[in-house]
Amino acid sequence: MVGANPKFQKVDHADPVTFPGKHRHALPVRWRWVAMTALFVPLSFVLVQCGKAPSAGMLAANTQGTGDSFEERFPKPQFNDRFPTANESLPQIQKQVALAPSQRTVRTEPVRVASLNPTLTLPKPTEREELTTLVSMKSSAFPYFGNNPRSDAPFLNISNGERKGHRSYGGRVYWQNETYNDSRVLVHVPETFDARKPGVIVVFFHGNGATLERDVRDRQLVPQQISDSGVNAVLLAPQLAVNAADSSAGKFWEPGGFKRFIDESASHLARLYGDPKSAQTFANMPIVIVGYSGGFLPTAWSLEVGGIPNRVRGVFLLDAVYGELDKFASWIEKNRSGFFVSSYTRYTKPRDRELMETLRSKGITVTENMNGPLRPGSVVFVQTPAGVTHRDYVTQAWTENPVREILVKMAESPAFTRMASAPSPANR
Repeated sequence: MVGANPKFQKVDHADPVTFPGKHRHALPVRWRWVAMTALFVPLSFVLVQCGKAPSAGMLAANTQGTGDSFEERFPKPQFNDRFPTANESLPQIQKQVALAPSQRTVRTEPVRVASLNPTLTLPKPTEREELTTLVSMKSSAFPYFGNNPRSDAPFLNISNGERKGHRSYGGRVYWQNETYNDSRVLVHVPETFDARKPGVIVVFFHGNGATLERDVRDRQLVPQQISDSGVNAVLLAPQLAVNAADSSAGKFWEPGGFKRFIDESASHLARLYGDPKSAQTFANMPIVIVGYSGGFLPTAWSLEVGGIPNRVRGVFLLDAVYGELDKFASWIEKNRSGFFVSSYTRYTKPRDRELMETLRSKGITVTENMNGPLRPGSVVFVQTPAGVTHRDYVTQAWTENPVREILVKMAESPAFTRMASAPSPANR
């Protein structure tokens, strides 16, 4: 093996082998092989170890994660209704990058989650990354220990020893520590967002049986729809009743509750955006509320008693007119500078029709199609065709990704720039 290595010359047996010292002695031929063996055996042993073929286990470890398919690099996340602590952000993805085959190693680099569609292109150091994270806010919907304003009775109306719970309208009991104790808010700031330009805050109230990670983020793709719209917008999505058939509004039932939520969010948005000075910008930014299904209840109460009705410049309901028609009609009548859109299926059609007739009786023009941009004062009702399911409505209504579509149509109107540029009254 040594003789074959080009780094070593072939030994000529006619030449004597000498060693350093005061005297140089020629060794007899019979000792030459002994000396050569003593010199090269340790080195050859190391070379043999370096050249040894890798085991199957080593190959498996080194080649793991180097597949070319999307599924191998980014397996679909599995959520088991786990709710991290208030300080825990959404999980980060470890990105594995394969080096040259001859090196037989894998370099692992941590990559921050930039969007719901991970990309293999690492951001440049000078680029600001897209951020989707969870933030605990005191003014979020829950926990809530007040009364239900409809009945003026305590919201937590069931007890079992020290354990408190709420009996829903359907008769099912949900316990406070399991269902009404999550104060987190899903916050999304697209990488293209610029606080120096006119912008808007989108508040998303999810429906029944939902969690922020599993449903709002990963199934309904609300953060992705915000980014894909290209509109200068950020997202706030508070956790309502956790994974429960309950539409309770919690702190949004309280007078001024929605204003407190928006006020508290300004510092969080500024911190996530990366510029503390932008807090004042977020504190005056106009708002668009999107309510899906059971999210109609916190939407209606936020408009009625939230404390900043004129700062809300748009309301978009996704198959969500199950009640509170008086509150929606009142906001529309009093806020002719904002737009209102309700997209509905056969399940909510009777209530949507009733709301349309109420508005028309007040002399308010109602449109029943989504042709053209949304302008200040637009009131639009859109019935979706048969086959569109309620469960998939946030991603498939009259069009794919309706949240994105509404923002795009809003931005098509020149009035949007004027709306987003105009400062909002502090207490309106």
